[in-house]
Amino acid sequence: EPAKSKVLIITGDDVKSHDWKVTTPCTKEIFDKAGKFDVNVVEGLAVLSSKEELAKYDVVYFMLFNSKKVVLSDDAKANLVNYVKNGKGLGVTHLASASFPEWEEWGKLCGRYWKFKQSGHGPGGEFDCKVVVKDHPITKGLEDFKTTDELYAKLLGEEKINILVTADSTWSKKTEPMVWTLDYGKGRVVGHTFGHDKKALESAGVQKVVVNTTLWAATGKVE
Repeated sequence: EPAKSKVLIITGDDVKSHDWKVTTPCTKEIFDKAGKFDVNVVEGLAVLSSKEELAKYDVVYFMLFNSKKVVLSDDAKANLVNYVKNGKGLGVTHLASASFPEWEEWGKLCGRYWKFKQSGHGPGGEFDCKVVVKDHPITKGLEDFKTTDELYAKLLGEEKINILVTADSTWSKKTEPMVWTLDYGKGRVVGHTFGHDKKALESAGVQKVVVNTTLWAATGKVE
């Protein structure tokens, strides 16, 4: 049996409309059902202060939005940057990309990120997601799918990203990236915008995105 990828889920803070106490166990269940991960869940950002602790994992799955505005130390920032740059994986989900607006490198690390008063979405509801790159390991075998969520739009960022899945926003009147990858040093970053609530994570397509993006970020493969 292949070795399982070691995943660190960082959670424990968000805006009131995002109930992390519900979405976190839902996310862990998706990983557990896949049978390909060894998952540890931590609440809060203290884990980033330990280079040794981070080194235990193949990929960090960042689903926390820093609503408490915890300021990361320079060491914590360097630990996360070096973790990815030296070959590990990072997944950034939903509003997590807005966590550190004053930290420029975080935006570059995410590839695309939410910025308050500029990014936005219309009313939550069902929408269609289109797989626009079909030969990437993440999307191989993934068909267009529907989900019920907030369709994030007008994300910021100028980094070169590989957009894998899109959706058409009635709010921005544009086609918006839903899933993307980014090379960062020797590491692999994946971003996706899904995860508003439990219902958003019940879509079979979203669940496949969660599993495949995390496998790819951890190993560079999806097997």
